[in-house]
Amino acid sequence: MPGVFRTRTFTRWLRKAALTDAALLIAVAEMQQGLIDADLGGHLVKKRVALPGQGKRGGARTIVATKRGAHWFFLYGFEKNERANVDKDELKALQEVAKVLLEFDDQQLAVAVVAGEIMELSNDNKRS
Repeated sequence: MPGVFRTRTFTRWLRKAALTDAALLIAVAEMQQGLIDADLGGHLVKKRVALPGQGKRGGARTIVATKRGAHWFFLYGFEKNERANVDKDELKALQEVAKVLLEFDDQQLAVAVVAGEIMELSNDNKRS
């Protein structure tokens, strides 16, 4: 599996929503097969993720930065009952973040991980 990461901001939301890294890794596997909910432009996609005890329909929405290749960055998440979508200003800001992260080389990724700005997911991470 390619490098899958979550930002510090996304991690705070993940804990509140009680999502697991395993659920995110399943979402990436689905996205690799072309199963996305919306292409938001600027290398951002929206993907539904089931919350514990719920299905995807009423669950969480995630905004993911990717070029559908080597790296996937979970940037933002929200529950469907909290809001319908991100607004134009939020989308523009997320696209800027995506642009920066997707240009990182391996050394820059390692520095960001050590600094705690992003966290790499692996199959053995239950939840962090």
